[in-house]
Amino acid sequence: MEVVASAPGKVLITGGYLILERPNAGIVLSTTARFYAIVRPLYEEIKPESWAWAWADVKVSSPQLSRQSTYKLSLKNSSLQPTSSRQSTNPFVEQAVQYAVAASKEILSDKEKKEAIDKLLLKGLDITILGCNDFYSYRNQIEARGLPLSSDVLASLPPFSSITFNSEASNGMMPGERCKPEVAKTGLGSSAAMTTSVVAALLQYLGVVNLPFSGKVLSDGKAADADLDLVHVIAQSAHCLAQGKIGSGFDVSSAVYGSQRYIRFSPEVLSSAQVRVGKRSQDAAVDILKEKWDHEKLQFSLPPLLTLLLGEPGTGGSSTPSMVGSVKQWQKSDPQKSLETWKRLGEANSMLEALLKRLSKYAEDNWETYKHVISTCSGHAYEKWMGQVADQYQESIIKSLLEARDAFLDIRFHMRQMGEAAGVPIEPESQTQLLDATMNMEGVLLAGVPGAGGFDAVFAIILGEATTAVAKAWSSLGVLPLLVREDPHGVSLESGDPRANEVSSAISSIQIN
Repeated sequence: MEVVASAPGKVLITGGYLILERPNAGIVLSTTARFYAIVRPLYEEIKPESWAWAWADVKVSSPQLSRQSTYKLSLKNSSLQPTSSRQSTNPFVEQAVQYAVAASKEILSDKEKKEAIDKLLLKGLDITILGCNDFYSYRNQIEARGLPLSSDVLASLPPFSSITFNSEASNGMMPGERCKPEVAKTGLGSSAAMTTSVVAALLQYLGVVNLPFSGKVLSDGKAADADLDLVHVIAQSAHCLAQGKIGSGFDVSSAVYGSQRYIRFSPEVLSSAQVRVGKRSQDAAVDILKEKWDHEKLQFSLPPLLTLLLGEPGTGGSSTPSMVGSVKQWQKSDPQKSLETWKRLGEANSMLEALLKRLSKYAEDNWETYKHVISTCSGHAYEKWMGQVADQYQESIIKSLLEARDAFLDIRFHMRQMGEAAGVPIEPESQTQLLDATMNMEGVLLAGVPGAGGFDAVFAIILGEATTAVAKAWSSLGVLPLLVREDPHGVSLESGDPRANEVSSAISSIQIN
């Protein structure tokens, strides 16, 4: 018996900082970058002594990091104990295992079903975690080999490549602590995607949910929604507790449900679980399942023929928690100005959302005209789009494109204003120059910094077939264009180990050629 679940990474295109507070909304796009969790039994049979011990063996492997950790899982209270104090640990996986198992026992609470879960657990849990290359930065390796910063070079890397650690030691280490190098990432929400995939795989393995396979829809829509809601609640709780703080949760929500318009849950729903940190996972899971989760999500995806492109400028890293802390401090010190800035940002965010929805409606109502306009405009910079108009309907589509561009320029302006007031580089000057140049390229609708901003990444929304040209232009400017694109689908089951699927695809390709 083997279960493979996957969950996507994310890009927050509107709602940076505002999304931390209800009722502000943000648009988050899920992506083609996915984390995979493979769960299978460690042993074919239950060891006779295992029933007496009431502890199950757990092995967690991360081949890309060349790491393996082993634990004992208590059948009584669902807590995990490392078998060695020297082994590397992953708090996100540990919390995911504890809360998924605890929730399973609470939901399948009659004696017969609990015994069935215990039998599965006593065969041990063998958990393997794999992340798509898109989650990790390979820029330094590419530059070290003297290769061009291009999508083609990234595409030539083997799937699920080994991850190289940064050579510089981590910041913020306490005196006397051993400095461990950090993994260079691209900011796609790897911890949220990983946590969600582990929770989903375990809940499916233990028989608590029936999740859809990739690309398929279950016949019972209500039951499917309830199962996704359960995955969300457990993954959200595990992720927040592993972080040691209650974040907005948009990254976990998009990992579960896919691209969406998101309003955060009230932080109070996790307060009881926070109090129980270090205590019985079983009790905390009971509390979490009883809570009324009040997050809001509306399905959203980019209009047809618009493509998400991400780039890695390589101009240094940003610390999201410290940037958020500085913005919150500014809010306290200048409440009137911050309230005004947030109000205008919220209005601009809403305007962009409405215009993107309007473009999707144009595509639905008159596909051929919409397709023609997008194709034509993709070959021109924005100032020449209106010159391509042939009739009133085409004009209305192009007006919506230009208004969306203007709304996003307003968002960028207010985000820069907020950064300057708070003393943090939300859109640093180097990024501003790059983004302005990008927005003047042929076929580019928007270009900005995702999420909390900073130096880590840039994104662009591009019309039609212009993506390749923009990627080449970025390469010439020293920006590494990533392979990741929008994929509006959330968590799902997979037919098998993704590494085996990649090998099969490669063999098929060789046979065809």
